[in-house]
Amino acid sequence: MPELPEVETVRQGLDEHVVGRRIESVEVLHPRAVRRHEAGPADFAARLRGRRVDGTRRRGKYLWLPVGEDALLAHLGMSGQFLLRPPDEPLSSHVRVRLTFDDGGPDLRFTDQRTFGHLLVAADGAELPAVIAHIAPDPLEAAFDASWFAGRLRSRRTGVKRALLDQSLISGVGNIYADEALWRTRLHFARATERLRPAEVAGLIAAVRDIFAEALNVGGTSFDSLYVNVNGESGYFDRSLNVYGREGEPCPRCGTPVRRDPFMNRSSYTCPVCQRRPRNGRW
Repeated sequence: MPELPEVETVRQGLDEHVVGRRIESVEVLHPRAVRRHEAGPADFAARLRGRRVDGTRRRGKYLWLPVGEDALLAHLGMSGQFLLRPPDEPLSSHVRVRLTFDDGGPDLRFTDQRTFGHLLVAADGAELPAVIAHIAPDPLEAAFDASWFAGRLRSRRTGVKRALLDQSLISGVGNIYADEALWRTRLHFARATERLRPAEVAGLIAAVRDIFAEALNVGGTSFDSLYVNVNGESGYFDRSLNVYGREGEPCPRCGTPVRRDPFMNRSSYTCPVCQRRPRNGRW
């Protein structure tokens, strides 16, 4: 699933190519793509038709396009893509929603092979759609409060990776970047949050921010064609991953083979030496 760097890369592309343009037509080609828009596909299209895209915004893994007082809100799910294509280019079989513009330029196609992503029009949501107001600010937002996060993190009685994936504490962090940040800070994913020292929390926040910035510089992480930017280009941060997806390969820091453990129906990748597993979450 795309995480913050991938969604931010898409947002930047939309900001460059879509802002200021007026939507001429909206085609909902698969109703599942707008299943969260309770009034249905026809209402979804009617609310966007004739509206001007005033900007682009993001919180965590969600992005939205302000259109007047409302917002076109998107979650990419596992395979959602926003692609710019010439209006006369044939539609692929995975295009779910198509927006054309009155300037006759490239149209915007929401393409989603697995149909786990979704779009909706959020009334009065230009600043922050109400349906995602419960999501915590992400580490790249000005609204992110490191002190608040540190306090809430240490008040939880859970493993540190579970906390990093909790979008009510910190948004935008998924499996890939959680594993990479924990490796950089030498923390095991099962380390108890209430036992973290202030310096360790500060180092973890810094590591997440650094990794996000580095990933953004190369367009995010692409393991397959399911994540691309608005021009259909892949990201290259997978070439810089230290542990994620590298089971059995030598740790770049100490040479110990990277270990994979089951974790919340997914996997966690760690170095057994650099990230010593705690006993019951404690040292």
